[in-house]
Amino acid sequence: MSLDFAPWLERWRLTPDGEPFASLAGRLMFVRHEGAPAILKLTREPEELAGGALMAWWGGRGAARVLAREGEALLLERATGPGRLVDMAHAGPDADDAALRILCLAGAGLHAPRDTETPASLVPLELWFRQLWPTAEAEGGMFAVAAQVARPLLDTPIEVSVLHGDLHHGNVLDFGERGWLAIDPKGLVGDRGFDHANMLCNPDVATTLAPGTLARRIATVSAASGIAPRRLTSGLVAYLGLSASWTLASGPGDVAATLRICEAAAGLLEA
Repeated sequence: MSLDFAPWLERWRLTPDGEPFASLAGRLMFVRHEGAPAILKLTREPEELAGGALMAWWGGRGAARVLAREGEALLLERATGPGRLVDMAHAGPDADDAALRILCLAGAGLHAPRDTETPASLVPLELWFRQLWPTAEAEGGMFAVAAQVARPLLDTPIEVSVLHGDLHHGNVLDFGERGWLAIDPKGLVGDRGFDHANMLCNPDVATTLAPGTLARRIATVSAASGIAPRRLTSGLVAYLGLSASWTLASGPGDVAATLRICEAAAGLLEA
């Protein structure tokens, strides 16, 4: 059964503002809601539905505001600002640092406690990391290093929070007067430091591995987040090992670039 926009356009009195387009997990359409720009997302993927529930729970603080949500449909305010964090990351060290501070500020909004009960769909970090352990045993090398670094982080969380799970340059957008806000969460729960790992190794390998960049980024994120540099670096090593293990588990895939960043981060731990 296909995902049909028509019932939702009628129910929520939406005006199409462009042609529908596909994502990996569903279909989307730019619309107008009470005259304001919005985006209508249709999906039946459990992870995406859980992400919609988390977006609603955040209540527009650090994340795009949910305007309506029912069944397969999610209506969000739409980002229309001109800024792009990816462009900032490519515009030199000062702009790159500014992008990281924006990501940290959005993360702080997401991690702040709410008065309402957290969504039941949140995935604990221990479960999220489950693929790393068998991969480390089978492959050794940097996978084993990442597993060794990850274990104490998971065993001794410092600040347990609701996590975005994929907080990077492409998932925090310019909402104009509302500021920079997150979209597309995975929906995890665990040490808030995990949410900072992905921003350290994005938007691409070349930028991340440029001489001196990784150490500078860690210092910038540490200052903005209040998380110790060594813990941030350890979280990055753990995350990269996990990411590469997912790639291997999903079939033949190239993990060389991910492991190069992982090795560089592990080298900072040894410095």
